[in-house]
Amino acid sequence: MTYEFEFTSQQATQEFAEKLAQLLMPGDFLALEGDLGAGKTTFTQGLARGLGVKRVVNSPTFTIIKEYAGRLPLYHMDVYRVADQVDDLGLDEYFYGEGVCVVEWASLIPNHVPEDRMTIHLLQQGENVRLCRLEVVGKRSEQVGKEIDQHVRAGN
Repeated sequence: MTYEFEFTSQQATQEFAEKLAQLLMPGDFLALEGDLGAGKTTFTQGLARGLGVKRVVNSPTFTIIKEYAGRLPLYHMDVYRVADQVDDLGLDEYFYGEGVCVVEWASLIPNHVPEDRMTIHLLQQGENVRLCRLEVVGKRSEQVGKEIDQHVRAGN
């Protein structure tokens, strides 16, 4: 199932992600896709705020994995530079752990991502306009997709 949302500011992107975070549970997996500058870090900052993370959230490009404490642990990963070494990183412990995983460039490791997942494609439609295409696969993710769609349509 696929849902589409349009955001006209960084704040709108973060507010959506914050609402989504309130629906998440341990073990939820979000694959985050988008070109450089599409808003992946902006999205993750909103998600972190929604999970109650108090620290500054920035891109894990050079550290691969950043962990943040909140209502649920947030594991923010960027696998762009390590896709060919993913077997050595022990990511399954994060993917199936007690927190929420956000993995940038997860499309580079298709054989490693959980079957039940949410894929968020952030697409630039203009200088300040982003299209968010949320693809959900699996029972749990489909439930979250329906709930966030209802929240957005209801204006909550």
